[in-house]
Amino acid sequence: MTGQDMSVVVNHEEQYSIWPADREPPSGWRTVGVTGSEDECLDWIEREWTDLRPLSLRRAMAETP
Repeated sequence: MTGQDMSVVVNHEEQYSIWPADREPPSGWRTVGVTGSEDECLDWIEREWTDLRPLSLRRAMAETP
């Protein structure tokens, strides 16, 4: 993947990954509007994705008294 423009993608559980910018994301994933080198995209993910728990787990834990 080195040297290829990448996109940051996210799924319904708010889990992030990178995907080649010139390809449609896989089913269940959508782009977030961030593109660049692999390192740039991974740096963005590291800064923004601070809670690695899936969204469904975060919601369940919020409902637990």
